[in-house]
Amino acid sequence: MALRTIRMLGDPVLNKACREVKEVTPKISTLISDMLETMYDANGVGLAAPQVGILKRVVTIDIGDGPLVMINPRILASDGTQTAGEGCLSLPGKAGQVTRPNHVVARAYNEQMQEFEIDATELLARAICHEIDHLEGHMYTEFVEGEIYEVEDESEEE
Repeated sequence: MALRTIRMLGDPVLNKACREVKEVTPKISTLISDMLETMYDANGVGLAAPQVGILKRVVTIDIGDGPLVMINPRILASDGTQTAGEGCLSLPGKAGQVTRPNHVVARAYNEQMQEFEIDATELLARAICHEIDHLEGHMYTEFVEGEIYEVEDESEEE
């Protein structure tokens, strides 16, 4: 495992849509391990492959319940709303109010390319939406209601 450099807002790779993963190769396994290590090192809640410069549909998330790896994730259904401060490891020390679904059902593949569905609410639903946005070339800054503000505690960052 190795720490990877997190790309910052303004890096063109963050505005590109990612390609599907067809199989979990040793290179993809290493990417996943590195993403988890990088996310934890940066005290993040989530990390998407484009944030480390790789245009593949891979995300890692941990809201405190242990790591969740999602390959080729997509949202099947969503409902409700939640508005909260949201940050990003690609824009450290900043956050903004973003409205997201309060509940999502998503489908993805795990590290063995086994398909699974996840029913997520609150912070996990927010994190899934945030990371899938990265895979489509979007950052939360596009959805901020009001101003982006400085945060002292970077635990809000995804």
